[in-house]
Amino acid sequence: MATIKEIAELAGVSRGTVDRVLNNRGAVNPATEEKIREIAKALDYRPNRAGLVLAAQKKNLKLGVILFSQSNPFFEDVLKGVRNKAEELAEYNCCVLIREVHFNVEEQLDAINELVEIEEISGLAIAPYNDPRISDKINRLWEKGIPTVTLNTDIENSSRIAYVGSNYTRSGETAAGLMHLLTYGEVNLGVISGSPKILCHTERIAGFENKIKKEYPNIHITGTVVNNDDDFESYDQTLELLRRYPEINALFFAAGGVYGGCRAVMSLHREKKITILAFDKVPTTKELVQEGIIAATICQQPRTQGSKPLDILFAYLTTGVLPEKENHYVSIDIRIKENL
Repeated sequence: MATIKEIAELAGVSRGTVDRVLNNRGAVNPATEEKIREIAKALDYRPNRAGLVLAAQKKNLKLGVILFSQSNPFFEDVLKGVRNKAEELAEYNCCVLIREVHFNVEEQLDAINELVEIEEISGLAIAPYNDPRISDKINRLWEKGIPTVTLNTDIENSSRIAYVGSNYTRSGETAAGLMHLLTYGEVNLGVISGSPKILCHTERIAGFENKIKKEYPNIHITGTVVNNDDDFESYDQTLELLRRYPEINALFFAAGGVYGGCRAVMSLHREKKITILAFDKVPTTKELVQEGIIAATICQQPRTQGSKPLDILFAYLTTGVLPEKENHYVSIDIRIKENL
């Protein structure tokens, strides 16, 4: 096993410099830092586990977590994953601070600023609003030595060290294939999205639409509405969509607001005439699948999405070693009434 002494000799620097780089303690010339990390990776350097525990306890690490508001019950399970991992990390003197915001860039920026400037966090796990101001903030945090891991949804043009969540293009394609299997003849489809500013929603719909165009010409997207993952908005928007396009015989819920949208279908007594496909296994969606209102739902391991980012941040902050891969995709899990 490689040692700090061996890395120092190969890099032509002191052991203290190697220690500062691998443990993120103090400033080191960027070129020197890069050289040390490359040597450590080539030698497959692994810090002593007991030393990691001791170092973590001395650091008093604080990790910030920013999730979207619980108007989407999916995040209740994500939050359970966060809290379970927070209990584990507390044994290493690592504190986890949680903030919940709406689909609003200003709220998210305020939450980041509070965690960084007031709470002085060491790392951030965030379900990001897809806006250049958020990616710029993540980039500035990285320059300050504060790493970010995105969860549930990713963000473009940022220096985040990893993403944990679904491969949304693939899950959208899976939804398209599933819709094809669940329907027959000419399908007039309505799409209900959460927000055009949330990358996972747009990627999921893009994967769905591209697959339909390539392979399923009998499926026609009649109209698309946005509900901001809110059941009340979803009820109103879905009701308006169905009244505007009475020919709709299938609905694809690409995000939250599933319960509200299904209530709109039921208010028009069209639940037996419309094939509904949704995501996630929140209690209301599970109930609607069991009742036969929703034909199938695609699940995405929310508790893993909550716990894994904290694992990645803790490992990086205690070892200085970046994760081996950037994208940590959860499995695509299709559920119907018989396997809920």
